[in-house]
Amino acid sequence: MTLLTRFFLGFVEAAFFPGALFILSKWYKREELGLRTAILYCGSLSSNAFGGLLAAGILDGMEGKLGHAAWRWLFYLEGAITIAVAILAVFVLPDFPSTSSRWLSPIEQRLAELRMIEDAGGEADHDSSTEGPFYGFILTVKDWKVWWLSVALTAQVVGLSFNSYFPTLTSTLGFNRTISLLLCAPPWAFASVVSFICSRHADKTGERFLHIAGSYLVGIIGFVIAEVTMNVAARYIALFLMAQSYAGFIIFWAWCSNSLPRPPSKRAVALALINSFSQLGNVSGSYVWPTKWGNTASFLAYSSGNILTESFAQYRNSYGICTACFGLTITMCFAFRQHLISLNSRLERGEEVDGICDMRDFVDDAVETQEVSTEEIQHRRKGFRFVY
Repeated sequence: MTLLTRFFLGFVEAAFFPGALFILSKWYKREELGLRTAILYCGSLSSNAFGGLLAAGILDGMEGKLGHAAWRWLFYLEGAITIAVAILAVFVLPDFPSTSSRWLSPIEQRLAELRMIEDAGGEADHDSSTEGPFYGFILTVKDWKVWWLSVALTAQVVGLSFNSYFPTLTSTLGFNRTISLLLCAPPWAFASVVSFICSRHADKTGERFLHIAGSYLVGIIGFVIAEVTMNVAARYIALFLMAQSYAGFIIFWAWCSNSLPRPPSKRAVALALINSFSQLGNVSGSYVWPTKWGNTASFLAYSSGNILTESFAQYRNSYGICTACFGLTITMCFAFRQHLISLNSRLERGEEVDGICDMRDFVDDAVETQEVSTEEIQHRRKGFRFVY
């Protein structure tokens, strides 16, 4: 029954994140997308922080209330908040710029469309009359970049699998359940701040790879610290360094949207495919943190005062796997960066590039929308460059 419940929960959740990213990509230019993606994902990071605080309060004070166990109250209260926000979103969440007439004037709609056309070098941000979702699907599965990004994201998801076991990791510090749950909050609050700052800086500088690699390198340092020491303070600091790795994850998602600009049907399918493929990382990640790798023997040695024990560090194998996955991610991102540099060189020479090709119907549509000459649109499109 639990597995069936999880299946249906995942079924209705599946479209949320790629759908949210696609909506953001329809409203915000490439140099604005990193920060907006960070704001979106900081909601998830904040839930890790405040969720721990909420869980600590509920599990500590709601046991037996109205005849229900505390863990049931945890589901009731957190589920009620989620459902209420979801219902509200139906009436508040905007559609695309061209169809959001409920809260935008015609002039504001036009301005929103022109912003996105300008961002793509003059190309309209909608599919042509001869294209549709199936055409976008065909373009997606034929583009090796989508599969490359999918594998890179899967490696990241495995490396970030510590997220699901964060309360377990804090419990290895030796405190009781309530304090362990409370200790979960500060690292995720720190991760939210770092993600916001890094994403803002990435947008401001127009750079992606170094921000991603830098975040994951700091995360690797956190893994190494947690792997080699049993000092409580050092291990807790390591959790901060590990949690901030989500800054790289967020910027990577913005990079995916930036690197698959047109047509929109391809971008939508690509984001969904990348997200779906990366769930293999969640499946694999569930096997990265087995209880037997936690090695309670070393913890007992520490609790008895023998902090100089040469026994195993907690979850040493798990941290090693996460380190390897982050290393693979950095390598793949570097290779992708070099490919984008080569594509920009081709654009400099006036050559056509997939996704930024001289399709006449798009040019004609942009001419009609912006009321400028075909030559002007084509000149703008020559200025388009991929961000890396």
